[in-house]
Amino acid sequence: VSYQTPVKGLLSMLPCLFFLYVNGVMLFALLRKPLLLESSRYILFGHLLFTDSLQLLVTMLLYIFAVTMVRMISYVCIIVTMLAAITVKMSPLNLAVMSLERYVAICFPLRHADITTTRTTGMAIAVMWTVASLESFTQLFLFVSIENTSFTVSRFCTRNNVFRLEIYSTLNRAFTIMHFLLVSMIIIYTYIAIMITVKSASSHIRNASKAHRTVLLHLFQLCMCLTSTLFNMINTYGMWNINPAMAIHIQYALFLSLIIFPKCLSPLIYGLRDHTFRHVFKYYFTFGFRTTVRPV
Repeated sequence: VSYQTPVKGLLSMLPCLFFLYVNGVMLFALLRKPLLLESSRYILFGHLLFTDSLQLLVTMLLYIFAVTMVRMISYVCIIVTMLAAITVKMSPLNLAVMSLERYVAICFPLRHADITTTRTTGMAIAVMWTVASLESFTQLFLFVSIENTSFTVSRFCTRNNVFRLEIYSTLNRAFTIMHFLLVSMIIIYTYIAIMITVKSASSHIRNASKAHRTVLLHLFQLCMCLTSTLFNMINTYGMWNINPAMAIHIQYALFLSLIIFPKCLSPLIYGLRDHTFRHVFKYYFTFGFRTTVRPV
C-alpha cells in the first residue's frame, strides 16, 4: 500500500523526535540562564547537546532518504554524509574534553578557574571541530583531485556509495583508530588520576567522588560511541543475503541501538544528575507548571 512507507517512516522517527525535544529543552534552559554559560562545564555540555542533536537530525534525514529511495547527485550526498561523519566524531571528543575539565577541577582545584576560562573552552571546541573534520575534508580533497565527477547515487546515500575507491576505506580505518586511541587515552588517564585523588582526598572534598563517577560514565559512553562506529561496517545490506526491504528494517534496528541509544545517554547523565541544572530542566520541561527554579 502506498501510504505504508511514510507511516512507517513517521513511526520510526518518533523516538528520535522525543530525544530531540529533550535536547532542545535542555539547550533552551541553558540559554535562558546566562550564569550557567559562564562555566566551562555547562558550555561543553551545551556543545554536546548541540552536536548530538545535529547528528540525530542528519541521521534521521539519511534514514528517510533510504526508506523513500531518494536519488540524488553525488555532491549533495557527500555534503550530508560529511556532516554526519563529523558529528559522529564530535561526541567522543567532547567527552574527552569534559573529562579533562573534571580532571582539572579535582586534581588542580586552585588553578581550575584560570585554566577553564570561556576563552580556553572556545579554543577547545574549535580544536574538536578541526580534529573531527580532518578525515572528511581529506576524503573530499581526494575525491575532487582523483574523480571530480558528478553522478547519481544508486539506492542509498552512504559514504560507501560515494567514496568507492579502496583508499577511502583505508583512510577511514586509519583515522578511526587514531581518533579513538586519542580519546581513550585521555578518558582513561583522567579516570585513573581522579580515582587516585578520590582515594587520597580528605573528607571535605565532596565533588571528587562525583567527578570519579562522571568520568566512569564518560568511559561507558566512549564504549557506546566505539560500538556506533561498527554501524558503517554492519550497515551494508549487500553483506546480507536477504531481501533489500528487510535489510532496511535491520538497518534501522542497528541505527536505533548503535546511534540513537548512545545519544540519549547524555541528557540522562548530565541533565538529571546535575543538581543545579536539574531544577532548571524540570521547570522548562513541564512548562513551569510543576516545579520552580531555585537560585543558581
